[in-house]
Amino acid sequence: MARMTKKKKLALEIIKRLKKEYPVAGCSLDYDEAWKLLVSVRLAAQCTDARVNIIVEQLYEKYPDVNALADASAEDIEKIVRPCGLGKTKSRDINACMKILRDEYNGEIPKDFNSLLKLPGVGRKSANLIMGDVFGKPAIVTDTHCIRLTNRMGLVNGIKEPKKVEMELWKIIPPEEGSDFCHRLVYHGREVCTARTHPYCEECCLKDICPKVGV
Repeated sequence: MARMTKKKKLALEIIKRLKKEYPVAGCSLDYDEAWKLLVSVRLAAQCTDARVNIIVEQLYEKYPDVNALADASAEDIEKIVRPCGLGKTKSRDINACMKILRDEYNGEIPKDFNSLLKLPGVGRKSANLIMGDVFGKPAIVTDTHCIRLTNRMGLVNGIKEPKKVEMELWKIIPPEEGSDFCHRLVYHGREVCTARTHPYCEECCLKDICPKVGV
């Protein structure tokens, strides 16, 4: 129990410092309607958010709403989204998902976490992102940045499986902080605590409390 208390104190200090470092927290996927975030997050698997933001402009120019994407063929969707990688699978999931939104939810996104998980191509990471960003509900999005950084920071210990990381973080991250905390981890992971280069620990706002400095 003492160890968890220590981790929670560390988590709260990290949250406070990241808030100061990145005052504005938000999703780096562009969207102005909830269903578009559902499409973008599916395309973002193994693809950069920046590329997704470019590709969806072309997609929505041809298919501007849920009905249009539901009526399209997966093959036609794939012609546009292929640069995001895994084109066949992603286009099939998007098409099937839009059909369900049209037929079962009147074109809207379900507000229930478990209902979101039943949509084609939607896993826990995507469902949490939508719960947090669209509906303002408690959410923890365990993307690659979250998993890498929380392990380095000592908030989780050697856990790489997304669901297990999520469950550990629920124990120490205040529910109302989870969504923005994960967005700030993305910013920090891109700018400072990088994956493809050595992390820039000397520039890090957490360098005096992070147990993995220089790792």
